[in-house]
Amino acid sequence: MAERIQPLSDVGPVRHVPAQPRTPARSPSFSELVHAHHAWWRGRQGGTADHAAEAAYDSMHAAFERAHGQIVRAYWCSDIPSAVALTEKKRLRGRVRSSFNFHRESDWATKNASDVAAELHRCDALAVRAKAVLTGVRQQICLELVVSCAANLLSLVDKRARSGDEGSIAEALDRERAAIKKVESYYCEAANGQAQLIYFGGIATVTLLIAAVATVWLSISWAAPVAALVAGALGAVVSVIQRINSGVFELEYDVGGPYTFFLGGLRPVLGGVFAMAITFAVSGGLVHLPVDAPAHSDSRRFALLVLAFLAGFSERWAQDTLTAIVPASRNAPARAGSQSSETASPPDERTPQKGAGHE
Repeated sequence: MAERIQPLSDVGPVRHVPAQPRTPARSPSFSELVHAHHAWWRGRQGGTADHAAEAAYDSMHAAFERAHGQIVRAYWCSDIPSAVALTEKKRLRGRVRSSFNFHRESDWATKNASDVAAELHRCDALAVRAKAVLTGVRQQICLELVVSCAANLLSLVDKRARSGDEGSIAEALDRERAAIKKVESYYCEAANGQAQLIYFGGIATVTLLIAAVATVWLSISWAAPVAALVAGALGAVVSVIQRINSGVFELEYDVGGPYTFFLGGLRPVLGGVFAMAITFAVSGGLVHLPVDAPAHSDSRRFALLVLAFLAGFSERWAQDTLTAIVPASRNAPARAGSQSSETASPPDERTPQKGAGHE
C-alpha cells in the first residue's frame, strides 16, 4: 500500500511556535526558585523582557507553591540571588490549621558579610525551634517575626552593595540584633506557656486516673494508704497551680510535648508516693500525729489526709520529714545510754570543768 506524500511546496510557510514552559517533574528547591527569580528580575531591570526567563520563573514558582504552600511573605535581593520567604500550606481545604515554613537562601549575599550572616543564623535557629516546639497562632507569629528580621538583614546587604555607608549600616544592624533578641524572648515565653499547658495536661490525666481507681477501692473498704495517694496527688496539683499563678514556674520546653506530658504525669505520682510513705510512718509509730483520737476515728483520718496533702504539696517537706526519722531512731538509744551513765556516775568521777584545777 503506497502512501501519498504531499510536496513541501504545498504545505506553506512553517511557523515557529514558542516552546511552552514545562512543569518540573520534581519539586524545585528554594535555591532554584531564587535563581529563577533573579534571572527574571535581572532581565526586567535591564529593560529587555526575557520571556524564557519569565516563563521558567512562573513555572518554578507554581511548582514550589504546590509543594510547600503559598508564599505569604518574602524578600528578594535586587542585585544578588538571595531571598527569605514564609510559606503557608493549607491542609484539608482550611479545615485544619495551616502549616508554616521558613525558607532562606542567602549564602551569596553574606559571603562577604559575616556580621549579617551571624544574625541570619540566629534567625534560622529561631525558625527551627519555633517550627518544632510551638503550635498554632504562636508558631505563626514567631515565624512571621523571624521572616521580618531576616528580610531587614538582607536589605542591609543590598544597602551595603549600593551605598557602602558603614556607619548607618552598623546602627541598623544593632537595631536588628535588638529586634531578634525580642523575638527570642517572645519564643521563650510562648514555648514556656505552651509547655505549662502540656505539663498540666499530664498532671490532670494521671490525677484523674488515680482518683478513679481510688474511688472504686474506697467505695468497697477504707484504706488509709489509698486515701493518702489521692490526697497527695491533689496536693501536687495545687502546688503546680500556685507556682504557675506566681509566675515562677519554668520548664524545659525544647524537649518536646510528649516528654513534657510525661514529666507532668510523674508529679502526682511522686506526691502520692510521698503521701503514702508519711501515712505508713504515722501508722508504724515513726511519726507522731498530735491528735488525741482512736485509730479508726474520723478525726484521725482527716488528720492523716491533711498530712498526705501537705506531702504532695511540698515534696521537700515530705523528704525532710522522712529523712529525719532515721537519724532520730538511730541516735535515740545512744542518747539514752549517755544520759543514764551521767546520772549513775559519782560526782568525783565527772570531768572537771575548765579552770576547776586552778582554784
